[in-house]
This record gives sequence, C-alpha cells and structure tokens, in this order.
Amino acid sequence: MDSWLRSGAQAALDSSVVVDDAVRTSARPKARLLVSRSLLVFGAVVTLIGVILLAACWRDDLMIEKRLGKATAEVVSVSFQRTVVRFATPDGAVHSPSQGVLYPEGLEPGQLVRIEYDTADPEVARVAGRTAVLALLPIGTFLLAVWAGLLPLVWWLRRRL
Repeated sequence: MDSWLRSGAQAALDSSVVVDDAVRTSARPKARLLVSRSLLVFGAVVTLIGVILLAACWRDDLMIEKRLGKATAEVVSVSFQRTVVRFATPDGAVHSPSQGVLYPEGLEPGQLVRIEYDTADPEVARVAGRTAVLALLPIGTFLLAVWAGLLPLVWWLRRRL
C-alpha cells in the first residue's frame, strides 16, 4: 500500500498541470519584483536629475557672483522654454543670452528689468535679486510628488509577493 501512495504522488508531481501552475506562480513574483525595482531605479534617476539641476543653478549663481555685472535689460520675448532679454554691457556690446535669463517668473515682453550677469560670460544672466533658492520649491515639490506616487506602488507590489 505504501508503494501505491508513492506511485500516485509521483504521478501527480510529474503531471504537466502541476508544472504549469508552478511556472505561473513563480513568474508572477519575479515580474513584480522586477517592476518594483525598476520603479525604484526610475525614482532614483529622476531624483538625481533634480539634484543635478539644483547644482547647476547654484553653479550659475556662483559664476555670476564671482564676476558680478549689473545692467538694465529689456524683455524681448517670453515662452515656456525661455525668456529672452537684451542688455548692454559697459563696453557698449549688446548681449542677448541664447538660453534666456535665469529665474524669469513674472516677466512680460517690453518690460525693463534689472539683471545681474557674469562679466566673463554675459550669456549667464539672472534677474537681479533672484537666486537658486527659487528653484528649490518647484524641484522639491516635483520630487515629492514622484516619490509619493512611486513608494505606495512599490510597497503594494512587494506586499503581493
């Protein structure tokens, strides 16, 4: 009788149904684990980009403060991507930074605004009195929103393993 139980159990273990079920159930946790790790990597990359963006803002501010030049600029155009200004330096050269002015919030075309620029590179200019601190709120809020969405999703995926 003992051998009969063994042969029945062995036949059940060798059946394709058991093998298919085992493959399906083991593939799901691996897929969820892969997705959750991918989401964490995505969050880390987005965070790294945000930190690099803040560092670039501070670097530009340091460049301007190191060789500070001041001027009055006319706002030429305002778009989503950049705000173009035109200003003259003491040597009489007229400059219009190709990447636009830093921290341009609230500017309108035709407006005159005080700017600060790097005398060695007038392409780096910012609205006077504005610094990289202004970038903390939008970047920080964006990163907070990214992680507020990712962490519960990752927790849910890992909990279902």
